[in-house]
Amino acid sequence: MDLTSRTEQWERWLTYVPFAALAVATVIALVSGPATGATSPPSRLAAQLALVAASAGWLWWCSLRQPERRDDVRWLRLAYVVRTALALALTLLNPLFCIYAWVGYNDAHETFRRTGRWVAIGVTALIMAIGQSGGLPLEWSGWTVLFGALFVVNLGLGGVFSHYGHSIWESNQQRAAVIAELEEVNADLERTMAENARLHSTVVAQAREAGVQQERQRLAQEIHDTIAQSLAGVLAQLQAADGERDLEAVRRRVARASSLAREALGEARRSVMDLAPEPLSVGTLADAVTDLVRSWGQERGVRADVVVAGEPRPLHREVEATVLRIAQEALANVAKHAGATRVGVTLTYDDDEVVLDVRDDGRGFDDAAPRPATSFGLRGMRQRADRLAGELAIETEPGGGTAVSVRLPALERTAA
Repeated sequence: MDLTSRTEQWERWLTYVPFAALAVATVIALVSGPATGATSPPSRLAAQLALVAASAGWLWWCSLRQPERRDDVRWLRLAYVVRTALALALTLLNPLFCIYAWVGYNDAHETFRRTGRWVAIGVTALIMAIGQSGGLPLEWSGWTVLFGALFVVNLGLGGVFSHYGHSIWESNQQRAAVIAELEEVNADLERTMAENARLHSTVVAQAREAGVQQERQRLAQEIHDTIAQSLAGVLAQLQAADGERDLEAVRRRVARASSLAREALGEARRSVMDLAPEPLSVGTLADAVTDLVRSWGQERGVRADVVVAGEPRPLHREVEATVLRIAQEALANVAKHAGATRVGVTLTYDDDEVVLDVRDDGRGFDDAAPRPATSFGLRGMRQRADRLAGELAIETEPGGGTAVSVRLPALERTAA
């Protein structure tokens, strides 16, 4: 049982204490009345019985019929005064009813404040002294001294024990309030933990979904930049071989198509395993870009120049892979759309950045014009750059050629 429950149980028990005190006092007073003469004449006994009934009725009405008025200070004080007056009347008729008057000590501190509290305790002590001294009137001076001494003793004991009981009651109330507050805090904490768990589950689900989407996007870019381009090269070589009449030229075309197909297969495996492009597995980024540009120019009969500026150094593998993929896509766009006769590629190593520029003298295009949903090249290059906090810039106009420039952080190979 917790402290709050014990406090409530104690308060319910205190509600019935006055009834018990009245019952005990009535039994003792009436049983001993014939011996002490306190029940003679019959009218005195009748008066006692009437006052007992009135006291019981008043207790029943105040304690059990008006529980909602327990916070009404004026009502509590009226109930206390009437109960004490009935106890005084009973004690004057039969001194042993002071047993019932004792309950005045219990709630004096709760009902009154400061001076009123001590007045209530003093009245109760007076009633107790009257009963203990045998009642009024006093017949001789020694009895007066006894009465005074009993009053002082009752006042002191009543004040001490009443204050002590009230202190315990206040302490229990404070503890109950603290416990209630802690229970509310614990409830809030449980709700917060449940909300955090729900949010955590949501974040995990969103992160998982974002990871799946990012992986799909990566594979789409890899397929577009490598496998699709290689297969397009295979198709171009086979179509060209179909129109060749020279057997040696046909063989060269078929051999080139076979080489492109093998490259596509290798890139497919590397894309699935998320490995670096094959040229970066066997050489540096500068070598891979140089070989790419020269091979591209030879295949298409277009003048393609490459310049490496700055001091080449190993960079983070994802940075190098992104630079090479964007170079591949930019050259693929030139081959598909530009109709260029000259292409220039510059790879620049700066202290904080690596810069790739691809320029052509082709037909250009309107960069502000809407693009079809199937146009993946420029969008894919921009997504690759954004993923590494880089920048992609395009300068072009119809008939004026195109320049693609990408800037990426020059992360060192050891960077996370």
